[in-house]
Amino acid sequence: MFRKYLLLALLLWTVDCFSQSKINDFLKPSDTLNKPRRNAVIITEASLGTLTLVGLDQLWYADFPRTNFRTIDDSDEWLQMDKYGHVFSAYQLGRIGANALEWSGVRKEDQLIYGATLGLGFLTAVEIFDGFSAEWGFSWSDMAANGLGAGLFIGQELLWDEQRISLKYSFHQTRFADQRQDKLGDGLLEEMLKDYNGQTYWLSANVHSFFKTSKIPKWLNVAVGFGADGMLTGRNEIVDNFMTSQQRQRQFYLSLDIDFTRIQTDSRFLKTLFDVLNLIKVPFPTIEYNSKNGVKLHYIYF
Repeated sequence: MFRKYLLLALLLWTVDCFSQSKINDFLKPSDTLNKPRRNAVIITEASLGTLTLVGLDQLWYADFPRTNFRTIDDSDEWLQMDKYGHVFSAYQLGRIGANALEWSGVRKEDQLIYGATLGLGFLTAVEIFDGFSAEWGFSWSDMAANGLGAGLFIGQELLWDEQRISLKYSFHQTRFADQRQDKLGDGLLEEMLKDYNGQTYWLSANVHSFFKTSKIPKWLNVAVGFGADGMLTGRNEIVDNFMTSQQRQRQFYLSLDIDFTRIQTDSRFLKTLFDVLNLIKVPFPTIEYNSKNGVKLHYIYF
């Protein structure tokens, strides 16, 4: 019986090693241009982008009246938290686009030209959809934020050939969503996208990459966060007696963080997983400053 269990364990171990080897081979970036991979990346990105835009047009914009193309100035709404969201989205989509082309063996220049601008192109298409909607409108400040996000990624690649400063996201639920579910979301998933009161966007800087000393762990980051609170509407308006000018406030945070992409491992699967996890700011003790209460300490902040 023991021999049977041993043989079964050896068989499972062999299958597992073979599977991991196949996964590692698949996820390993190509040293030279791999045309099948490149074509697969292009087709996948084009298909996903097209399906997403068609879905938005039919499931989102179709519920609101269409109009002639128009522009709006929403730069003073939501204490600019929506603009931080645009910067973050353009940065992360550009990072994904560049990494996908790197996996295909595309040369560095083309990664930046055709990959790092993926987010900018997609968000520009969404902004044009907004321009033909009576509910919204084409926003030049949104476009500036999109360009800033793509520029943050491209600029670091050109300057340092690496991402020393990452854009990250964290979220906690707030009491404001229940007061205006139509605007701030109904349920956790919607609130993560709509409730600007609970969103925090972080500039997470890798300490080792700047100081190059063995005394500092390669994965250790210092993060500066930007948030806001007390918002039920985009602008400072009174809605159902909830909104007053005293409730709205900006929040600034200082915390530690982890750069998962700098954790050493030979597993390509783990490298890919760490690359995905690097979108999220790791909860850590955090110092907050806001104009209403001054300095506040969070033992753990999400």
